[in-house]
Amino acid sequence: MQKLIEEIRIFNKERDWDQFHTEENLAKSISIEAGELLECFQWDSSYDCEEVCEELADVLSYCIMLADRMNVDIEEIVLSKLEETKLKYPVDKAKGISTKYTKL
Repeated sequence: MQKLIEEIRIFNKERDWDQFHTEENLAKSISIEAGELLECFQWDSSYDCEEVCEELADVLSYCIMLADRMNVDIEEIVLSKLEETKLKYPVDKAKGISTKYTKL
């Protein structure tokens, strides 16, 4: 993950784009790119895997940039959220169903 973060930093620095990467702009970009990812699945269940991967890469890149900008550890926040979610969705109540935790 550190190599990936460093490559993104270098890419942006070479282009002097960090000035545009405020937390707000990065959050907006995540949402915009997520919409483009969703568009890949808009009308039916068939999709172009290459196109999906390109949009997924955009979403992930902006997420990584936002985490980096905020000085948060991606692994730490994801693992922490996973632990919270485990408590909300215990296996014995949630296995095999998609019911929201408030209705389990």
